[in-house]
Amino acid sequence: MAEVSTVVQQPPEFIEAAAKPYLTQLQKVTGELKEADLSQIYGPQYVAGLGALTEQAIGKAGGLGAYEPYLQKAAALTGPTAYQAYMSPYQQDVIGSTLQEFDIQAQKGLGAIAQSALQAGAFGGGREGVARAEYMSASDRNRAALQAQLLQQGFGQAQQLAGQDFLRQQQLAQQAPALAGQQISALTTLGGLQQSQAQALASARQQLAQQQYMQPLQATQALGSGITSLIAGYPGSQQVQTQPSPTPLQTALGAGATLAGVYRAFS
Repeated sequence: MAEVSTVVQQPPEFIEAAAKPYLTQLQKVTGELKEADLSQIYGPQYVAGLGALTEQAIGKAGGLGAYEPYLQKAAALTGPTAYQAYMSPYQQDVIGSTLQEFDIQAQKGLGAIAQSALQAGAFGGGREGVARAEYMSASDRNRAALQAQLLQQGFGQAQQLAGQDFLRQQQLAQQAPALAGQQISALTTLGGLQQSQAQALASARQQLAQQQYMQPLQATQALGSGITSLIAGYPGSQQVQTQPSPTPLQTALGAGATLAGVYRAFS
């Protein structure tokens, strides 16, 4: 009875001894990776939040509307009575003192008229009376004109002060939000630098977490690459396996099974 020989190619024993634990480790590592919590390396904890300076800039955003009180005060200065708040509290005292001095000087003028009439021998006469009446009439007109002039001066000064305050309020209305905007801009710039630094640190922590996550697999892959290199460098041994040839009965049964299959295929 003839025998059939089969040649089997097997790797060296030391490579086979290294490959078995490698496959076990690979299955273990891949299983752990499937069950790992990815939120630990891809979660929001690696996104830098707003820094203190940026929060401060946001808090000062309300300062952009700081112009409103100044515009309201400026609007109040456009009315017909706006000047009254700027009238001097001493105006009446000044006017009273000025008119009092005017009256004193006017009385001195009456004395001069009487003396002139006395010298002319017309004291107490009609000519003196006419002169006194004309003098008093002129004095009263001058007194009224002086009083009106003083009042007009006070009014003009109050109007001027009100106008100056109106312009000042407008300037403040423009400057207040501009200054607030400059401050917010500076805080935003510094806050951006602060946040960039914080994000760089968070990204570094994330990269470390990712490396730690992949390190077991990378180490296992490195081991597999080494074993693959060894397999390529060390050809396996050949083993010959000899088996007895089939008996006539086995051959007949095999042929019968083949014919039966052919018959079923065409029936």
